[in-house]
Amino acid sequence: MSNIENQQNCFNNIRIVLVNTSHPGNIGATARAMKNMGLSHLTLVDPEQFPSPVASGRAVAAVDILERAKVVATLEEAVSDCGLVIGASARVRRIPWPLMSPVETAVKVADESRLNQVALVFGREDSGLTNEELQLCHFHVHIAADENYSSLNLAAAVMVICYEVRMELLRRASLTAPAPVHNDETIVEGVDWDVPKATGQQLENFYTHLEQAMIDLYFHDPENPRLLMMRMRRLFGRIRPDQMEISILRGLLSHVDMLQERAARNISVEQQRQERRAAKKDSDGEI
Repeated sequence: MSNIENQQNCFNNIRIVLVNTSHPGNIGATARAMKNMGLSHLTLVDPEQFPSPVASGRAVAAVDILERAKVVATLEEAVSDCGLVIGASARVRRIPWPLMSPVETAVKVADESRLNQVALVFGREDSGLTNEELQLCHFHVHIAADENYSSLNLAAAVMVICYEVRMELLRRASLTAPAPVHNDETIVEGVDWDVPKATGQQLENFYTHLEQAMIDLYFHDPENPRLLMMRMRRLFGRIRPDQMEISILRGLLSHVDMLQERAARNISVEQQRQERRAAKKDSDGEI
């Protein structure tokens, strides 16, 4: 694949996600900013007004982006198939998350959009993203606006990030040799990672399984969580396991589940295996 073809593939793998936008004009202005920067995939999470003639009016020649926009109910649904999720954050959170500048974000997006679906997430005009929504992101990006007036219009924030991403992708397209692939702290010259990153849905399934396993082991008390799951999310979000690694971790948790079941019921390995084989036959409709 040529550098130009690779660049276009990167653009196609990037989506802008707006969460619970209150003013339709901001949706239209965001679409216009996206088209200015060569991005075309917009996902709207529970917008207050959409579709809207106000949004179409502000979009000007970018109405086609609004027409193709995907509307979903939750951020989890919006990023379920993404291998990289970066959320815009303007506030210091209770637990700090890996934080990047717009330039660093552009490098990370350019690195990974060749192989992964990438989501750039922006929150509500008045309050941004909730802590729970930010926990669905691998990284946070902060735009260092003047501290005397740091509040950015939603579309302006989108434009800042999209501009940096575009400039980095154009820079790489102009190179005669492929850019190195960055995998977190490791640079692998000219070699693609062998397995795609785990998607948002795969990670959410893993977190659900992990939490239940810790509860069953009396390691985690959901009535007194002490931010444990938030810290576990930050840990695995920082590591960013691939799909095979998540499969291995889920297999390990399943083995723990089996050990717990045998201990609780005081049954043998063979008895457990027989019961599971019988249950599988029943579920497959066999007699």
